[in-house]
Amino acid sequence: MSQEDPQPDMSPLEGATKEATPDIKAPLLSSDSKEASSAAAMSSSHSPRLKYMSLGVLVLQTTSLVLTMRYSRTLKEDGPRYLASSAVVSAEVLKILACTLLVFREHNLNVRALHRLLKEEIVNKPMETMKLAIPAGIYTLQNNLLYVALSNLDAATYQVTYQLKILTTALFSVSMLGRRLGFYQWLSLLILMAGVALVQWPTESVDGPEQKPLSAGSQLAGLMAVLAACVSSGFAGVYFEKILKETKQSVWVRNIQLGLFSFVFGLIGMLVYDGQKVRESGMFQGYNSITYTVVVLQAVGGLVVAAVIKYADNILKGFATSVSIIMSTLISYFLLEDFNPTSVFFLGAMLVIAATFLYSYERKPASGAVKV
Repeated sequence: MSQEDPQPDMSPLEGATKEATPDIKAPLLSSDSKEASSAAAMSSSHSPRLKYMSLGVLVLQTTSLVLTMRYSRTLKEDGPRYLASSAVVSAEVLKILACTLLVFREHNLNVRALHRLLKEEIVNKPMETMKLAIPAGIYTLQNNLLYVALSNLDAATYQVTYQLKILTTALFSVSMLGRRLGFYQWLSLLILMAGVALVQWPTESVDGPEQKPLSAGSQLAGLMAVLAACVSSGFAGVYFEKILKETKQSVWVRNIQLGLFSFVFGLIGMLVYDGQKVRESGMFQGYNSITYTVVVLQAVGGLVVAAVIKYADNILKGFATSVSIIMSTLISYFLLEDFNPTSVFFLGAMLVIAATFLYSYERKPASGAVKV
């Protein structure tokens, strides 16, 4: 989120299709205005049951990735904690395998056709493949930043603050793709910034007897990490969308290319920053069932969202984001017990939810007249 969004987030599928990854990365599904219009028409023709099933999947994917990642980073166990850099590399390997299987399925399980396609599109077109190096590097950085953020922020605060990627994506869309935003979209971005500012507003912590409040330095590190992830998510998502619009390649093939670069960058990062730990205890030190769940959710979460997103319109996507924020807040408070909501937080969260709805509502009618 790989990355994705959560989403996480996180690869183009996580960052562009997930409005929470990760993440989330909607550019994958909007190659041009005509395709966006036809997708909207398809969405409106699907049964309400299918739409709400899609909504459920979006909420489940978005919420589960954030909460399991947060839980895995705060779980106290004997022995070393798993390396975030190792989890990022593992997720990239799974993404490559998943996308390869999807391409294999598209070609009727023909191994020869798969080999010919991958050789033609990846090996024989080095310049086209090299274009993916930039977003791959940024997504790899983003995925590592999300682990840092969730190691230092509770899930609810992270979830709300990460919605700033809507702002960064909009700004990069205007500057790089020449899009024009309507008045209500700009207004929603201002509301979004105000909401996130309130969520991050310093308050007197009222911690239970068994809770250990986060230090100011830890919270600042988490905030800086999530803000950097928002910027990287916005830029990489729009850059990837720009590449998709310039070529006719399959989205899954592009994600294989992206995953290959992300794997290399992630491996280099792991060896540079955690090389000593890897040599001492191995790449998979500290892995447990929760860790494997996080890796799988981060790897295939974006693919799942990409598969169901065509059944949900922008209003449902905004609703999914809102429900996910509410669920993260409730679970953080009642189960993880690492979060004490305040009236200021609730006000900020409501502003962020309202801004998400407002921006999503205006995006569809504006998209047809947006292109320059």
